[in-house]
Amino acid sequence: MKRYGYSLLPLLVLLLTAGAPALAGAPKPDIPEAIKGEQCVEDTGFMRRNHMELLEHQRDDTVRRGIRSKKHSLKNCFTCHVVKGDDGKAVTASDPRHFCRECHDYAAVNVDCWQCHVSTPEPRGDKL
Repeated sequence: MKRYGYSLLPLLVLLLTAGAPALAGAPKPDIPEAIKGEQCVEDTGFMRRNHMELLEHQRDDTVRRGIRSKKHSLKNCFTCHVVKGDDGKAVTASDPRHFCRECHDYAAVNVDCWQCHVSTPEPRGDKL
């Protein structure tokens, strides 16, 4: 009987310690605050869960149906959600501080938006 007890001891120790890193909690992404506007085009929780569907729907309407609306466009997102670098200019998607990268890097999600789209807003004079 003792022989089985000693062979189960390492298994018991492994089971008790394996979950320790998960219980410690991982750091959350540092999501930059919006720089302009009173509120987002949708509720924050809704946008965090559904922004990809909204952007895909916007893409389908624009590319396939010729309907160009502003509400859920990338351009409209960048009106408020832009992060400025040390030089005062908007950082691009290659910079880890980019608004979209904060959560996508955290979740290990690769976005392909920037293959066709610019990742910064269009400059308007000296303002972003």
